[in-house]
Amino acid sequence: MNVAERLTKGRILWLTHIGALISLAWLAFDYFAGNLSVNPIQDITLRTGKPALVLLLLSLACTPLNIVLGWRNIIAARKWLGLYAFGYAAIHFLIFIGVDYAFNWGFILVDVGTKLYVIVGFAALLILVPLAATSTKGWMRRLGKWWKKLHQFVYIAGVLAVFHYIWVVKSDYREPALWGVLLGLFLLVRIPAVRKRIARWRAKPRGPSKPKAKRPDTASEWRSDSSDPPNTIGIQ
Repeated sequence: MNVAERLTKGRILWLTHIGALISLAWLAFDYFAGNLSVNPIQDITLRTGKPALVLLLLSLACTPLNIVLGWRNIIAARKWLGLYAFGYAAIHFLIFIGVDYAFNWGFILVDVGTKLYVIVGFAALLILVPLAATSTKGWMRRLGKWWKKLHQFVYIAGVLAVFHYIWVVKSDYREPALWGVLLGLFLLVRIPAVRKRIARWRAKPRGPSKPKAKRPDTASEWRSDSSDPPNTIGIQ
């Protein structure tokens, strides 16, 4: 049994829920156990912001993994990874305005207007809000073709989130740069010309084999995007 066969939808969803909640459970444990540093607010802010970025990029990785490796069942995790990313981002923002700034809107507006990392981070969150709100089948039916166009904004949110992380760290850019490279690769795979080349590569026979009955052209199933909606935090 290969990896694709082992990764059933049920197993993927269980791994998604458990993996997404581990960071939050660990943070809660450290908070109540007194394991945070002398600056607990900064700890909590960073430990909710980074999971938001990682989960968002993992949601963007689902479609490339399906295209390159044929892991079609992993698409089932895309919605939930995006929703968990939004949840962490919302907690991250609430800590920023509620704990760090005590809802002092004067100071908050000054930061939003003058600090670039705050601007791009807030913009990424604003993009995720309508995507999370329209992540149901009902909204998919209501919006029709506009649902797909709306959820393509998740790519912009991913780019903004990476830049937010880069400008937050201010010194060691190696890890943020790595996430940026991965995001670039995920977006590259979605380019139609690249996608078709990958499809042709996957359709090539791997070594000598006995003649078999004619099968549907594997590459043809990738020529239409109708069976594989955009990477989204909405339903598949």
